[in-house]
Amino acid sequence: MVTCKTTCGSGLARVNERVMTVEEIIALLKLKPHPKEGGFFSETYRASESIPPGALPSRYVGPRAFGTCIYYLLTSGTFSAMHRLQSDEIFHFYLGDPVEMLQLLPDGTGQTIVLGTDLHAGMQPQVIVTRGVWQGSRLVAGGKFALLGCTVAPGFEFADYEHGRRSDLIGRYPQFREKIAALTAE
Repeated sequence: MVTCKTTCGSGLARVNERVMTVEEIIALLKLKPHPKEGGFFSETYRASESIPPGALPSRYVGPRAFGTCIYYLLTSGTFSAMHRLQSDEIFHFYLGDPVEMLQLLPDGTGQTIVLGTDLHAGMQPQVIVTRGVWQGSRLVAGGKFALLGCTVAPGFEFADYEHGRRSDLIGRYPQFREKIAALTAE
């Protein structure tokens, strides 16, 4: 067990921290395997109000909750497969090892962003993925797990999820061939 003995700015002692196992995180947060993209997830929030179809852009079929939020866990044996959504997403880094996210933009360019807590190294604790951007994530080499959150607005529905095909993505983004291959199962 690792104990943190520092104090917060308010003078309150920090809660004792200890190393958690992947199995404990899955059990405590009631995570289950993600049926489409990989990793583990649990929906933690779905707005009780929704936006009617007539008030949404035509890319949506049916109403959408104002917003949704999930916990998302990557482990050393999983990755978030390349996919894109019809809504914007905001990823929040909570716990664990850094995560490398590949984003492939509609104009044929792309970028790799690292989610994590080492701000001096350029890591970001929050990353936005705009709608229509292809994305996939994996732990940085040697990582054991990362717990993230993902907020989507308008709210997530599986009808808005499009799975990326390796051959199609490599054809459009050949400069990212190796990363695409690592983030696709085909």
